[in-house]
Amino acid sequence: MSLLGDLISLNLSETTERIIAEYIWIGGSGTDMRSKGKTLPRVVSDPSLLPKWNYDGSSTGQAPGDDSEVILYPQAIFRDPFRRGKNILVLCDAYTPVGEPLPTNKRFNAEKIFGHPDVAAEEPWYGIEQEYTLLQKNIKWPLGWPVGGYPGPQGPYYCGTGADKAFGRDIVNSHYKACLYAGINISGVNGEVMPGQWEFQVGPAVGISAGDELWVARYILERITEIAGVVLSFDPKPIQGDWNGAGAHTNYSTKSMRNDGGIDVIKKAIEKLGLRHKEHIAAYGEGNERRLTGHHETADINKFSWGVANRGASIRIGQGTEMTGKGYFEDRRPASNMDPYVVTSMIAETTIIWEP
Repeated sequence: MSLLGDLISLNLSETTERIIAEYIWIGGSGTDMRSKGKTLPRVVSDPSLLPKWNYDGSSTGQAPGDDSEVILYPQAIFRDPFRRGKNILVLCDAYTPVGEPLPTNKRFNAEKIFGHPDVAAEEPWYGIEQEYTLLQKNIKWPLGWPVGGYPGPQGPYYCGTGADKAFGRDIVNSHYKACLYAGINISGVNGEVMPGQWEFQVGPAVGISAGDELWVARYILERITEIAGVVLSFDPKPIQGDWNGAGAHTNYSTKSMRNDGGIDVIKKAIEKLGLRHKEHIAAYGEGNERRLTGHHETADINKFSWGVANRGASIRIGQGTEMTGKGYFEDRRPASNMDPYVVTSMIAETTIIWEP
């Protein structure tokens, strides 16, 4: 095993200019991530200079067996925290051979929305709070929970410390540093209300980069849990009963909201979001109805609401925003398994472009 570790840690730059690029994409479920490695002759820093590649879409649920080739278009480059050195992670989106985006390619439409002149002029910022649950590999039960049983009630676990309160901190801290190494704007981590559940935050990120960074942060986390022998779950309600679910609260602001008088812009944006509540809920993640019950710090999925510092509302305005009269608001509706391209672009479209 020592030799294996040495080989994994080999510094390629000592012997060759070639690097390894791990091409990453979203699979057929719309939530699973796939990747494979490609040797490049030299370092590349611009994704437009990277070669397109292909994969067998019939093996990912994205193409029929008699026409299975799917084309990967490189879109963003990150440093590789696993191979290190000059090796890179390459986030891609997927197209048919004739250049049509696959149904699972939500980035394509998001990029069009963020490219709209009205949206671009507002410089939308996002901060996404990604909650997730760590599960024991063989029994798919939360990490730290007794097999076939339950821990003590919620209360001591949120941001808790101690062997009986925090389960999986090594994974969390490894992920934190790996994301910083990769160049992801990860802004923090914390233990969540349900034991075995954690959160990391990505942002502030502008426009399409919010989705890019969150997807790569998810990929890195899944690779780390793979190494640790732990299963990663983005299920919005992994344990039924008196336990908190898992969301992806999305904090949002525009230039107009961040300027003086922005609170009025925020309230108008929230009014628009309320008018399209059903459309947003339909796009905010699978199984979200199990989480948005009106309990456990959530709003009822069928009712739109907003409030200041209210974690039981659909939309929360922070006290700092209200006091200064400008800033951001938080959409608390997205589920942990949401597609960040869909959520971020839809919020921008509704609040900036859409007219009732």
